[in-house]
Amino acid sequence: MTTTEIERETGTKYVGRPIDRLDGRAKTTGEARYAAEHRYPNLAYAALVHATIARGRITAIDTAAARAVPGVIDVLTHENAPAMKPPPKFSFLNLSSMATGTSVNYLATDEVHWNGQPVAVVVAETPETARHAASLVRPAYQELPAVVDFAPEEPNATPQKGNMLLPATADKGDAKAALAVAPFSVDLRFTTPPHAHNAIEPHATTAVWDGDRLTVHEGTQNIVWLRKHLALRFDVPEQGIRVLSPYVGGGFGGKGSVWAGTLLAVLAARATGRPVRLALTRAGVYHTVGGRTPSAQRVALGADADGRLTALIHTSVARVGRVGGWEEQITSGTRHLYDAQNIHLRQNLVRLDLLANTWMRAPGESIGTFAVESAVDELACELGMDPIELRMRNEPARDPLGGKKRFAHRMLREAYALGAERFGWRERDPRPGSMRDGRWLVGMGVATAYFPALYQPAGAVVRVSADGAVVVRCGLAEVGVGAATVQAQIAADELGVPLESVRVEYGDSDMPVGPGAGGSAQTASVAAGVLAACRKLKKSALTLARRSPESPLRGRKLDDLEARDGGLYHGGVGETYAEILARAGRGHLEAEIKSSLVKFLPKLLNDQRRWVKAACGAQFCEVRVDRDTGEVRVSRWVGVFDVGRVINAKTVASQLRGGIVMGIGLGLSEETLVDPRTGRIMNASLSEYHVPVHADIPHIDVHCLDDPDPTMPLGLIGVGEVSITGAAAAVANAVRHATGKRVLDLPITLDKLL
Repeated sequence: MTTTEIERETGTKYVGRPIDRLDGRAKTTGEARYAAEHRYPNLAYAALVHATIARGRITAIDTAAARAVPGVIDVLTHENAPAMKPPPKFSFLNLSSMATGTSVNYLATDEVHWNGQPVAVVVAETPETARHAASLVRPAYQELPAVVDFAPEEPNATPQKGNMLLPATADKGDAKAALAVAPFSVDLRFTTPPHAHNAIEPHATTAVWDGDRLTVHEGTQNIVWLRKHLALRFDVPEQGIRVLSPYVGGGFGGKGSVWAGTLLAVLAARATGRPVRLALTRAGVYHTVGGRTPSAQRVALGADADGRLTALIHTSVARVGRVGGWEEQITSGTRHLYDAQNIHLRQNLVRLDLLANTWMRAPGESIGTFAVESAVDELACELGMDPIELRMRNEPARDPLGGKKRFAHRMLREAYALGAERFGWRERDPRPGSMRDGRWLVGMGVATAYFPALYQPAGAVVRVSADGAVVVRCGLAEVGVGAATVQAQIAADELGVPLESVRVEYGDSDMPVGPGAGGSAQTASVAAGVLAACRKLKKSALTLARRSPESPLRGRKLDDLEARDGGLYHGGVGETYAEILARAGRGHLEAEIKSSLVKFLPKLLNDQRRWVKAACGAQFCEVRVDRDTGEVRVSRWVGVFDVGRVINAKTVASQLRGGIVMGIGLGLSEETLVDPRTGRIMNASLSEYHVPVHADIPHIDVHCLDDPDPTMPLGLIGVGEVSITGAAAAVANAVRHATGKRVLDLPITLDKLL
């Protein structure tokens, strides 16, 4: 069913429109308060002391100079800090265990597990005093042998185990044998470096104890997981903890786990009996919050003379820390991208004495698509075939691995066709180095974007009052993407009320359980809960109306009615919710849907058996490379995406552009530099870790096909991560076209082109 047909049937008024974000004014005027901006009487401030060795034990820790600084309240170390419970191990029976950043029980041990681990916390009357005193703490160490260099450890990698949601292996036929006899083939090794999180708001926590009751102001991507984790670590009832997170200054995965700063702020508040704020410095984020794993990948492709893939091999090596880390699904997209006759996929891991890695926008898929999409482009060069034509010849009709599961929604052919037209692909001269503009070598590249579609259970409460006001309540995490705005649009349409009458309350653990903001799943998840609550409320309103013999709705069924003009109508006859409530003498009507993983799990497993669900798209990039200096500039970009139904055209476009910008950074500049001798991060600042700035980014033309996925709530597919996938490959493929050089190691810096 097309969006137009849905609009005709449901009378959609707000869904699909480019509505301004409802929190925009609060953010631009400074009214919005983030985690480090909440005032409390007697508020104290905390700063961390970081280890300077990669592995070892603390033999002594001199805090005398720090304690002597006027204004210092306390210095907490492993020698005097109150004990926390150890962190939980991961279990599918307790998904909140996924929030564990590392397995370290901070300040409960003299052991050091990575360079940068917090070994002390200074609490003082001002943040300046806390930071100064922290610089005076002098730990002494017994150093132990540490393994911190990724590249030499690759041969020691062990197979990644995988699980039912994220498999790490796959085989179809005999890909190795097929590759050996393929008429055309490429066999390439790619590397990607580690990346650091750089959300505009560094991690911050304000913690307040009142007896055994705890209030935490925290920019988090998962309110429920944070609350459960704190309850376990501090041995207090979950109901006694309130997490408040109405505003989050960007997350991208880095605020989906519970890291040292959060735990030590809460610990310091308990130890001192004072409200405590701990705001990480930018360097503190690098040293205590995980980032993206580095990778080494092999992609080998074999094809016949017509470009049909006979072999596809994609293997990877990534790293985790010895104290934890998220095992990334690097070959995830490759499972579904191409209809190869033989497929071999393997993911492997090394464990190093470094900070645990974590989720970062499209974890696994972002770097995996760089490798496989670069290899496909190189195979097109070997075949002398247009890169789009090669992709379309191998576009699968069903899941390539089993051949049984259907794609719930896949309009990749349409995305490439429209993208090629908007980009002017037919003007591309296929010969490398043939297109020039003065001193600039001009190149055009394409790549496929792909990210799985997910959704989770979500609770919601919807209330309509006698004055016509509607309140939607859900403990969702708003990470700056307009999540509350789109839910207001959905509720307004479902109830048939003006958008301005809807208020969405969120970011509070006392509200109905909302899903985390991750995996591009939150919008669809919350939408399902809000829709169900709205329908339940309409049913209650109709039941209430039918009790009155005067109601024009008496004898009507809900399926026969249309929600519009602030009420329920059949043709031109009906009444508003306010009229229904007034006649019944009621001040409001409320409906609640509870979140239930137990009830949701069978549907999830059934979906996994039946469908391959994903957002996909076509990335088109034009670069200009200075023939003398090797400088690379991205000069044009077109992205066309199949993301199901578009709920808000403005916020969707912003999300897609943001992902592409991060993808350009992944391709051209971002790299965390780790000293191979000490494990120290050497560029822990935005002056040395290079993210794209406005001058690096051209106008980005994004377009959505806006065709609903019938298996997803409202037909929508998440948009938060798909557009970073394929982006680095599109840049690399454009550079290859401009210069004739295939860069296999990210980032693509000028030294690799000279």
